[in-house]
Amino acid sequence: MNGQPLVRPAAVAGTFYPADATQLRRNVEQLLAQGEPHTLPSPQALIVPHAGYRYSGTTAATAYRQLEKCAGDINRVILLGPAHRVYVEGMAVPSSSRFATPLGEVPLDQAGIARALALSGTASNDEAHRQEHALEVQLPFLQCILGDFSLLPIVVGQCPVAGVAALIDTLWTGPGVLLVVSSDLSHFQPYDSATRHDRSSCQRILNGEHDLKGSDACGAGPINGLLASHRGSRLQRRLLAYCNSGDTGGDRQRVVGYGAFSLH
Repeated sequence: MNGQPLVRPAAVAGTFYPADATQLRRNVEQLLAQGEPHTLPSPQALIVPHAGYRYSGTTAATAYRQLEKCAGDINRVILLGPAHRVYVEGMAVPSSSRFATPLGEVPLDQAGIARALALSGTASNDEAHRQEHALEVQLPFLQCILGDFSLLPIVVGQCPVAGVAALIDTLWTGPGVLLVVSSDLSHFQPYDSATRHDRSSCQRILNGEHDLKGSDACGAGPINGLLASHRGSRLQRRLLAYCNSGDTGGDRQRVVGYGAFSLH
């Protein structure tokens, strides 16, 4: 590698979000301006959807607006999301040094990755990260809001809730750390049944229940782990915004649900 850091290039720029840096920054800033402000305590964790920005961007932006007043205090982000592209047994971290988007490169938290690899059920797996959109689509929002930060990206596959909770409790320590779980809600139901399903799932998250299934949320694994973790279980939870793809231009016979939550 000639001493150069190994960079994971953007995989979904131009599909899930704009590939041009100027257009992307403008898009994110416009979404943030549309997001609903809240007068809540600064979040310690967020649950954020990960569809294309035209579908879930405003909902995601409502979550990230909660960081505006505390952005200067955050220097490390732990980002967990589900595996969409490949089968993953356990949890996967990359061997990369940086993740790239059109807005630049984000350095990875190498010490955090080493701590994660010391845990049972966690392995280095670049293939799990190579095409995974769930983590990537969060990065431009974080880059625009936080500026400089280090990232600990984790793809959560098939593993027990207790294992995810143990990883979160091990890594989510110290000042200046934000934890983000990337997840959509129900998938491909008609509009009315999806809304009912999602309403129930949102209430279960607010109740702190940690037995969601994949049919409730594609990121059920990391959501359950967050809510079962020692720190996550003690936080207050607030639903910031909800919609589905039928509200934002998609087919109302096959919608995907999007919820944004703050834990503070």
